[in-house]
This record gives sequence, structure tokens and C-alpha cells, in this order.
Amino acid sequence: MLTIPETDLVVHPLCLGGNVFGWTADEKQSHDVLNAYASHGGNFIDTADVYSEWKPGNKGGESESFIGTWLKSQDRSKFVIATKVAKLSTRPSLRPENIIAACNDSLKRLQTDYIDIYYSHHDDAEVPMAETLGTYAQLISEGKVRHIAASQHTGARLQEALKISKEEGLPQYIALQDHYNLMERNPFESEQQEVLATNNLSALPFYSLARGFLSGKYRPGVTVESVRADGVKAYQTDKGWAVVAALDEIAKAHNSSVSAIALAWLRSNQQVSTPIASARTVRQLNEIIEVVHLSEYEVKKLDLIS
Repeated sequence: MLTIPETDLVVHPLCLGGNVFGWTADEKQSHDVLNAYASHGGNFIDTADVYSEWKPGNKGGESESFIGTWLKSQDRSKFVIATKVAKLSTRPSLRPENIIAACNDSLKRLQTDYIDIYYSHHDDAEVPMAETLGTYAQLISEGKVRHIAASQHTGARLQEALKISKEEGLPQYIALQDHYNLMERNPFESEQQEVLATNNLSALPFYSLARGFLSGKYRPGVTVESVRADGVKAYQTDKGWAVVAALDEIAKAHNSSVSAIALAWLRSNQQVSTPIASARTVRQLNEIIEVVHLSEYEVKKLDLIS
């Protein structure tokens, strides 16, 4: 277990992504995965109000609702729940009135009184940051939110938000969630990472397994039946296959899964507190839950290939 910097949140080294709940996993499958995660000591669950609005017939909030029906049977105090605001079509933007309404909606779906980490799901340049942060201050004072974090913000905009928080005595973002993995290393390494280091903050990367490409199921000449298959075509290059081959070799040395090694590489970056990865089935959960520690040589090998 680890403590997220600038918080008192003690979490498992794998944050379980809830983006598949209500999309490729129905309620029973979602509960099975959540039970398996908890059985391994997992306690950190990430979702958003927009999950999974994109599926035909959905309206958004399905993931939160599935987590909520499961959480109702658990000891709430043992879990760290993160959700987000600003991308649901019926609750867009970071305007104060929208944040308050969206937060109340999320609390109802999650069947809880508070959210441990509430994310600005993207940077809303149309709303003054001080207004957004001031609204979070209200929710924190009401006990509805414990901490706030940023998602999909540039390093410059994150630094601007931190400056405003300090100057105006407003709550501060405690982490950044953005796209980062062996196949997608920038803009995180080029400009976001420095801001996090300067402010003693950490990253919680999403798409940690590159939409499943780094799970080991994608191979040259193999057709994968998955709703995410189109999203990984750009990775199916000589470089991509070289990364998978290196992961294979290291996974065999550790008697582990390719997924676990890809996640271990992320954890080797001192600015990453815990990567986020999702699982549609218990079998997939078992492939990502192991925490592997890579040698300096193994980390460098993956750095050079990717």
C-alpha cells in the first residue's frame, strides 16, 4: 500500500478503472471484478459520471451505479473512490452550478455520502479557474468531497491552477490523471512530469495498458475480437511489436503477466503513484493485480525500446 502525496489516502498500487462497467461488463460481471479486486486487498476505484454514455442505449452514470450497488454491501471507509465531472453531455463544463449538480448526482449513484477524489475531467478554459476551485471548496466544506485532482490538463494549466489555489487560499489539485504508458510517453514526460515534481504531486495514468495493446493479447497476424481493437491499430508497428517482445521476455523472467510488467514500468517512474487499469473479467483482473518490481536494467531496456 502507498500514500498518495499531499493526502492521507492509503491505496493499493493498482487503481481499478471503472470505464468498462456498464460498457463491456454488465452489473454481475462488474461486481465479480470488484469482489476479486477487493479479495487481493484492492481499495482504490476510479470512475466518472460519463462512463459509459458512449454505449448505445446508455445515458451515462452506469459505471457509478454499478459501483454504488456493490459499495452498498461493503465497508465504505475501507475504499477510496474517485470520480469526475465535466464530460457527461447532460452535465458538461466546470461551471459552479454544474459541478454542484453533477456531484450530487454522482453521490446518489455511488450510494455514498462523500467522494475521496473528485476530478476536473478536462480543462474548461471557458470558466475562470478560481470559480471552479471555489466550488470545490464549498463541496469540501460540506463534507461531500475530500480531495480534488486534475485530468487532461497541460503542465502549464495545472501550474496555473496550483498558483491560484495558493494565492487565493483555495483547495489544490493533488494529482494529475492523463494518458501515459509505454506507447504514449508524451506530453507526460515532456512537460507534465516536471510540474508534478516541482509541486510534490503524482500522476495516476489512464490507458496504462495502451487500450489493451500491452496486455499481451495483440500479436503479429492475430485478430483480436474487442471493442477496443480499432483503437490499438496505430501501435501495431515494428516499434510496438518490439515493446511487446521485451515485455514478454521480462514477464517470463518474473513468472508474471505482460500486463503486470507494463504496469511495473509505470510504477518505476517516481512521479507515478498508482496506474489505472480496468478489467472486464476476473481472469483479466488476475493478470493486472500482481505488483512486480523491475530492476534498473529492465526499466532501461523498456525505456530504450519504447
